[in-house]
Amino acid sequence: MPCMSTELWRLSAIELGRLFAAGHASPVDALEAAQARAAAWEPHLNAIARENPRARDEAEASAARWRAGAPLSALDGVPMTVKEFLVTGGMPSTYAEPGAAPASAQDELPVARARGAGLVTLAKTTMPEFAVQGYTASARFGVTRNPWNVALTPGGSTGGGAAATAAGYAPIALGTDGGGSLRRPAGHTGLVGLKSSLGRVPRHGGLPSPLLDFEVAGALTRSVADSRAVLHLMQGADPRVLWSTFAAPIRPDRRLRARYVERIGDAPLDPAIAHACRRALSDLEALGVAVKEGPLPFDIAGLNALWPEIGKIGLARLFAADPALGARASASYRAMADEGARAPATVLAEMVERVQALRNAANAAFADLDLIVTPSAAAMPWAADAVYPEVIDGQPVGPRGHAVYSGWVNAAALPAVSLPVDPAPDGMPIGLHLVAGFGQDDRLLDLAAAMEARRPFADRWPVLPDPARFVEAAR
Repeated sequence: MPCMSTELWRLSAIELGRLFAAGHASPVDALEAAQARAAAWEPHLNAIARENPRARDEAEASAARWRAGAPLSALDGVPMTVKEFLVTGGMPSTYAEPGAAPASAQDELPVARARGAGLVTLAKTTMPEFAVQGYTASARFGVTRNPWNVALTPGGSTGGGAAATAAGYAPIALGTDGGGSLRRPAGHTGLVGLKSSLGRVPRHGGLPSPLLDFEVAGALTRSVADSRAVLHLMQGADPRVLWSTFAAPIRPDRRLRARYVERIGDAPLDPAIAHACRRALSDLEALGVAVKEGPLPFDIAGLNALWPEIGKIGLARLFAADPALGARASASYRAMADEGARAPATVLAEMVERVQALRNAANAAFADLDLIVTPSAAAMPWAADAVYPEVIDGQPVGPRGHAVYSGWVNAAALPAVSLPVDPAPDGMPIGLHLVAGFGQDDRLLDLAAAMEARRPFADRWPVLPDPARFVEAAR
């Protein structure tokens, strides 16, 4: 078993917990390994928004609990990062907008549950302003880069967490997913990104989201087992959150049925992604899943047409409630909010109607299906400072062209996971996206674990770039 702190950054959260329990390493060792790894990579990635000044104290307190035989959980002392706008006590929590911010007085509920289980907060991680973009850059924190190729983006909006975990800063990155913000970065960086059913991880005490009730808190990890472990720490009913009281429906014990949806309408898909995802279907079939190809069994065109307005109206509402926040926001986000403020109420009413119709249609579809399988993203990672790729497979696309597979899942309130599959010919990661029926998170994770066992991916690591390569890539 590893015992030197320099080796600990390679281990999963579960493996670290076992070392702590056996006395072969301590949470302080793990923190020091995480800090050393971050120090080596951070000049190349810019994934950290702010360091936790009390990280050492947290690790020492955890070490004392292990010595006393009283850990708070099996993951007590494991380092984690937390997305900038997840409210974290003792540290500022912002929308990544410019301007000063005071430290938060307490944790929001998912963070409180993770920290209450003893996880050590290494740092807050970068994000685009207001978490409404699919790349990671902001006037406040600058451009965040992908450890597999520092010229490219890790995606977004949980891009800082994805870059940090892929590079080995910490085995867990807490983040959010309002339209694919965990799953697409997972696909771009070779991680597991789980978006749970709405309410499985209740939210309370956080910053208001501009994305209706689409946004869930979750984690990026290097293994399905770690994703399951973090979900179990953060899940559970809370009387202040209605959706958190749901019970998962009982599913029949029969062969699983999956539909593979390679394309959404006429939206383009990068050929390297298409090839890798098709190869991965053989793993599903080998596990006994009956896979048939076809279109989505419900229409999302109307929702997609309205999707850009959701963020604009949401920003308008945020800025109306807090004019000082609007004044601090960068000009492009103020312009978005201005457009949202001019949108008629009928647009919002139509959104709500379309979302409810989608949830009903998805629920009906999953009466006959167990899985919908798609690529995690339509595009390979693009230039780190570009908001989105303008062309996919030779076809011009708009801001959501790369994200066509993910947003509808949030609107439908469903669980989904992105898993690494065979990388592209140039070594860049690719993700496969598995979507299950509402409440079927555990069945989804069971299948994801079985796929991981057939084709393990946790030992894939990016190589630390040399300074000359970084300077050239950053030009």
